[in-house]
Amino acid sequence: MKALMSQFKAFWKDEEGLTVVEYVVGAGLLVAALAAVFSGWGDIISAELATVFGGA
Repeated sequence: MKALMSQFKAFWKDEEGLTVVEYVVGAGLLVAALAAVFSGWGDIISAELATVFGGA
């Protein structure tokens, strides 16, 4: 039982898994920010292309 408890404590103190979670959360936030930026630019670029090619 002591061996199991010591393994559990070692697992609880291990921060390597937390680092992976932080990277995943950071990547998710980056993707969300880029999607917001490019969705805003999509309307502008579409309007400009329509003007250039005489669509609107």
